[in-house]
Amino acid sequence: MGGMRETRATANGLRAAIERSGYYPALVADAVESALGTDPVLAYVVHHEATFDPAMEVRRHVTVVVLSPNRLLVCHTDEHPPGEVMPHPHASTTTETVKLSRVQSVAVTRVVPEPASYVPGVAPTEVVLTIGWGAIAHIDLEPATCGDESCEADHGYTGNLTADDLSLRVSEAADGADAVAQVLAFARALSDATA
Repeated sequence: MGGMRETRATANGLRAAIERSGYYPALVADAVESALGTDPVLAYVVHHEATFDPAMEVRRHVTVVVLSPNRLLVCHTDEHPPGEVMPHPHASTTTETVKLSRVQSVAVTRVVPEPASYVPGVAPTEVVLTIGWGAIAHIDLEPATCGDESCEADHGYTGNLTADDLSLRVSEAADGADAVAQVLAFARALSDATA
């Protein structure tokens, strides 16, 4: 990827990580390079996952998230089986670039086993990284109450509005300890860049 200049944060190399994912690496690398342009890579995550659809077919998906000095790049690539409209297998790749000033939240959920015996510095076994920049929001509503169990009045609704533009889950069991560490390092770099 001639346009990608790598820094110390990308010691393993973004291109090598895309190739290791084994999921249409030329297509994914081309999409990332095209969206990133000449911006240097400060940190990245490449996450490959397989899902099963109701027809019990395996479908692959890769997400590449890249931090540059001014932007966050998110690239999703999915494969699709032949269908009525397109008689051959095909893939779709979507890239989105977001100015760092637009990133509103960086949430990290850490899952640790046996929390009573947790030792500081021990890595979690699972991490969920959620990034919000205002493009997608979820509203969770429920009936409001006044706390009086015998009250039958209509108190309207209460709820939460949550920015959830990207949610990425990795676990030691499915993805390996290195993947968990890389997501944590990316979250730290993104948090620092958007602070």
